[in-house]
Amino acid sequence: MAGTGKVWLVGAGPGSVDLLTVKARRLLEEGDCIVYDRLVGEEVLGVIPLDKELIAVGKFAGRHATPQDEINRILIREAKCGKKVVRLKGGDPFLFGRGGEEAEALCREGIAFEVVPGISSSLAVPAYNGIPVTHRDYVSDVHIVTGHHRAGACQTIPYEALVRTGGTLVFLMGVGALEEIMDGLRHAGMDEETPAAILQQGTTSRQRRVIATVGTLAFRAREQRVKAPATIVVGEVCRLADEFAWYTKLPLFGEKILVTRPEGRDQGLSDRLRELGAEVLLMPTVRTVPVRDPVRLKAIEEELGRLLQYQVLVFTSPYGVERFFAILMESGRDMRALSHMRFAAIGQGTAEELKKRGIHADYVPAHYDGESLGKLLAGSLSDGTRILLARSSMGGAEILAEIEKNPGLAYRDLAVYDTEFTGERKDMLGAFMESGAVTGVIFTSGSTVEGFCRMLGEEFPYETVRAVCIGEKTRRAAAGAGMQTAVAANATAEALVACVMGKR
Repeated sequence: MAGTGKVWLVGAGPGSVDLLTVKARRLLEEGDCIVYDRLVGEEVLGVIPLDKELIAVGKFAGRHATPQDEINRILIREAKCGKKVVRLKGGDPFLFGRGGEEAEALCREGIAFEVVPGISSSLAVPAYNGIPVTHRDYVSDVHIVTGHHRAGACQTIPYEALVRTGGTLVFLMGVGALEEIMDGLRHAGMDEETPAAILQQGTTSRQRRVIATVGTLAFRAREQRVKAPATIVVGEVCRLADEFAWYTKLPLFGEKILVTRPEGRDQGLSDRLRELGAEVLLMPTVRTVPVRDPVRLKAIEEELGRLLQYQVLVFTSPYGVERFFAILMESGRDMRALSHMRFAAIGQGTAEELKKRGIHADYVPAHYDGESLGKLLAGSLSDGTRILLARSSMGGAEILAEIEKNPGLAYRDLAVYDTEFTGERKDMLGAFMESGAVTGVIFTSGSTVEGFCRMLGEEFPYETVRAVCIGEKTRRAAAGAGMQTAVAANATAEALVACVMGKR
């Protein structure tokens, strides 16, 4: 069909963004429209770029699940609009994910599609709980069964056949039918002392397991108030869970950290937190964008024509470095226009951005904030030095106040990019925070705090928020909103991680 788009049926894996496939991650970047259900992990939702159209079709708080026929119509409608449609499904799209039904609907309409397999919770969740579904000393086969059946239909699990295999049994979507499943296995001849486990919200910060037997698992699960989504495993391999458990032993297991810094400005922080076991939700509350106003662009061009008048070029963020050099090149100039200058950077990340361009920063304060950088410049530069600051239009006044304490210095504060508040994921942020599962929120500037509060509104109980902040100014902004606060020793990923560790 001329002008028709395409659909990708994409498996999002069991929850952790680290288990998203390379192709799935690429499609989230390239797709126009993301149609997702409730089993897609919050970490995965957090990495979807802000400019993507999101259509939720799962069962979420306050709304019923979208019927499958309607989901099919949505996929067809969006594809016929010429869009690249990513149908994002928890786990694997063809393993109890109804991907086959969606593929049939697309075939009937002549719409091109691809299937992108995902890591299934049937394998990943036991692995994250220390349960190998096969082990040569225990069992050589595994059988994956759905514990869910059509509304109004009878349960059709072939219990006798499953018991005869002697293999590991994995039941998906079986929480509501747990007692029925255990009774079915016992009545089919399985020893009620056979080890069994139910694994809730595997690969996330709320992962927990209940190890029991076929005879006692239903009672233990009720006692522990296990809720969906959960995976049921039956077999001798369940005995290995306590010995092989590894995920829950990571130092930040159980922490669910929300990061508010601008999209694409993570600088390895999220990766480090995840390596230590935390679940990380990316939720930018501000964005950094190039200057668009023609009047201001003309002012920047005029300042570039006066570069010889300045002796020190100051950067207060990595993005400021990126934008300044982009503007420099766009103006027809290059590095030679800066050969007479010395360079100052607010911190390690900004200094690293300069290094990418072959420049070593001459001035970097021991404490990475505007006040410290201003003090360093005021105390180090000789009278008559002219300073050019290339930074955000929302830059704080602290650095300027310190420079002005040395009357022998002159400066020009030049905004080379803008910081804007975001609001595209307001509802998603509200859902993340209202669940009560977020254990900490990382703020990297006062503007990220303000953006966070704008998105949640005045009525949100900010006293429940545990804020991990870069710098005293950011801490004051968070405390002013009523949050519990802690301040990282410095503006680095390691310092933020250490601060999170110290909060435990």
